Amino acid sequence: MKKHLLTLILVCFAFLINAQNIDNQLLDETNRRADDDEIEVVVVMKDRYDRTLLNQKADAFATRAERRDFVAKELKTFTKQSQKNLVDYLENTAKINNVSSLHFANALYFSATKAVIMEIANRDDVEIIGFNKKQNLIPECRDDVHIVSTTDDTREITPNVLQVNADQVWAQGYTGAGVIVAVVDSGVNYDHADVADHLWDGGAEFPHHGYDIVNNDDDPMDDKGHGTHVAGIVCGDGTSGTQTGVAPDATLMCVKTTAADGFGGAVNIAGGMEWAVEHGCDLINLSQGMAGAGITDKEIFRRTCESILDAGIVALVCAGNEGYSILQMAYPIPNNVRVPGSCPPPYLDPDQMVNPGGLSCVVAVGAVDYNDAAAEFTSRGPVTWQDTEFGDYAYEPGIGLIRPDVCAPGVNIKSLDYQNTSGYTYYDGTSQATPCVAGIVALMLQKNPNLMPADICRILEETSLKLTPNKSNITGVGRVDALAAINAVEPDAVEENEIRRFEIYPNPSHDVLFVKTCHGASLQSKYHITNMIGQTIMSGKIASENQQIDVSSLSEGIYFIKIGKVTMKFLRKTL
Repeated sequence: MKKHLLTLILVCFAFLINAQNIDNQLLDETNRRADDDEIEVVVVMKDRYDRTLLNQKADAFATRAERRDFVAKELKTFTKQSQKNLVDYLENTAKINNVSSLHFANALYFSATKAVIMEIANRDDVEIIGFNKKQNLIPECRDDVHIVSTTDDTREITPNVLQVNADQVWAQGYTGAGVIVAVVDSGVNYDHADVADHLWDGGAEFPHHGYDIVNNDDDPMDDKGHGTHVAGIVCGDGTSGTQTGVAPDATLMCVKTTAADGFGGAVNIAGGMEWAVEHGCDLINLSQGMAGAGITDKEIFRRTCESILDAGIVALVCAGNEGYSILQMAYPIPNNVRVPGSCPPPYLDPDQMVNPGGLSCVVAVGAVDYNDAAAEFTSRGPVTWQDTEFGDYAYEPGIGLIRPDVCAPGVNIKSLDYQNTSGYTYYDGTSQATPCVAGIVALMLQKNPNLMPADICRILEETSLKLTPNKSNITGVGRVDALAAINAVEPDAVEENEIRRFEIYPNPSHDVLFVKTCHGASLQSKYHITNMIGQTIMSGKIASENQQIDVSSLSEGIYFIKIGKVTMKFLRKTL
């Protein structure tokens, strides 16, 4: 008995010593648990890839898609190396075999006893350890009327789609075709007729058009209803009678991050966002988030969203429906906006520049009604990050970080019902406003596939219908306007013109690489050949229409040749 008591005292003393590495939520949880209980924890590593260097390397790629794929692979390689020693300890010494990694956040999650948690807290390579707390990730919303429709010829367009002028963009030929939108949510009823013919093709590995993070399988079928409703606002095409989607021809990628009750942890959402980027999405819609998130959860989200920004991907994220709770003091400002909706945007509005800070991929979205009045439930900013490793956007005395960025219709929104394959239902929420904006971004990316997150955010803000003189902590800069946004997007010069002006052959190359000039490209263009980490190996000028470049001095491997704005990849292979 005395020995057991002494052990308990020593464990408690060790926790106090290492409390600076342990999130308060985890400390509270350990106080409720027995010594031999296994607790779900998240460990954030100290190491981070040098973002300046990462972006220098990524900037060598001509297209956003190439950039995305490079950053995802680079971060995965870095994380595996960074976590190797800790993973070896967990698997070989602590005998834990359920270790999972988040590459974009350089974090791990698993279940461990208090003794193991204490050992980890002593490590120099650990930033913080937190409790993998489960909560309802779906902001409360109204779901009251279910309508089973039959196909007709009228194809009613829902009022929210008309309110943002999306139908006028379709008339210009932009419907989101070719743009992959990842809906990270409760899953999607991918059998619904209004999305069934434009789903992401995951091949034999992902036959159900996405992934289920919760159950770790390839079937993201919706068992809650929220995700299907959200997906319909992005790209429901009206097959069953009602045109609910802002981008009706966008390609839908389905990622399930919550259980049937809507519950999950930060690792679910962060893992779902990471999976979507690694598998080729062009943008993310996240109508989910955590209310009252702990420090560890916030740091995981911020790191993940910074990595997604570096990959060139934008995420449209709901602010939350906790506006009512301000009066109840349940989630007071600066904690009223859900995380990761509270993460910084990719572009800082001039009104924010009196208190600037870091950037991430998140465009936060609030909700208005059909009269462009702020919905009573929409969450209010500002937020702050001064209590985390990032230490920016000070609140009191600073203005904090203004949230949201923009707003969209989110009251009495009709979209797809998950309970059948042709029905509709109505929801309220910033969850419904967010996919409206995601649909607009899909239209923008069809016009310019290489539009970067900062430009997307800036254009959305500059073209929104202004509801307040300055950027507001209730409605952002104003209500989005699809027509004004698409008219502000310039077609991509590389995509439209330059990328076809040069061709390289043979590929793989042995001793000689030929560069063929075509479509009127000017001679005397400079070329640079770089390796996989962005170092220039050789350079010169394109002096003829079939330029010959001696690459015999290069080692076997993958290289890039950049001519103006055009970057092409080739393989050097010896005979």
